[in-house]
Amino acid sequence: MHDDGPNAAGLKRDERRERLALLGLSAPALLLVFVTMVLPVGWLFALSFLADDATFSLEHYRRMLEQPSYGRTFVTTFKVSVFTTALCIGLGYPLAYALSQMSRRAAGLCLIAVLLPFWTSLLVRTYAWLVLLQRKGLINEWGIGLGWWDEPLALVHNLTGTLIGMVHIMLPFLVLPLLAAMRSIDADLLKAAANLGASPARAFRTVFLPLSLPGLLAGTLIVFILCLGFYVTPAVLGGGKVIMVSNHIANDIELFFNWGAASALGVVLLVLTLALLWAATRLLRLEQVLGGSHR
Repeated sequence: MHDDGPNAAGLKRDERRERLALLGLSAPALLLVFVTMVLPVGWLFALSFLADDATFSLEHYRRMLEQPSYGRTFVTTFKVSVFTTALCIGLGYPLAYALSQMSRRAAGLCLIAVLLPFWTSLLVRTYAWLVLLQRKGLINEWGIGLGWWDEPLALVHNLTGTLIGMVHIMLPFLVLPLLAAMRSIDADLLKAAANLGASPARAFRTVFLPLSLPGLLAGTLIVFILCLGFYVTPAVLGGGKVIMVSNHIANDIELFFNWGAASALGVVLLVLTLALLWAATRLLRLEQVLGGSHR
């Protein structure tokens, strides 16, 4: 009994030393995060509340509420993000399902085609689509040559071209987490469903689809959040007709030198993104619990 006091004190000292050692090891990383993320975001937040005479003001946020152009910009940003995410789901889920049913070697070879966009610069890929989709581009020339349509289609400098380019870039971000989730599903569960009389379609609908939802939701979240901050693809393929928040921020800085207005836009977009991440994190936890119960 008399040894419990010294032993407990020694354990507490060891625990404090271990925590200090871990803090010392993580200090460089924490300092890097503080310098590269916390300080810039704090500076951005402060600028959004400063008027031209460096006094505290809400004029930048008030302008966003009064001018319809800001509302249209946010609507366009979310519309493009939703459409891009929906198209990625429509293309990515069947693709990921097909890859999950292949052998490891065949799936690896097919996955190379999915990963090819990662090996090319974003700007190069965007301008490649500009060459393909323009009125005298390869797609219009082939379509007219094959008799599919008589006049060149407007496939670029509009929402259509922007969505095509963004889906091409974003598709791997949905396929990879979804494929990982599908490969983790035990094939014996589908066999058990078949043995109990379920058709292949019903087994997919009641067993495979619910278990793949965490991967689908994770990929959907990644694609949607990344789309909110896109700049290059809408600027090039949109031709100035698809103005997203990032393009509006660039215009405020480059054309009007208004750092306060640009900062306010950035703060609002950041707050909306964090709110979506918070809501999606709660949803993902719930889906993972439901998926675990099915197992």
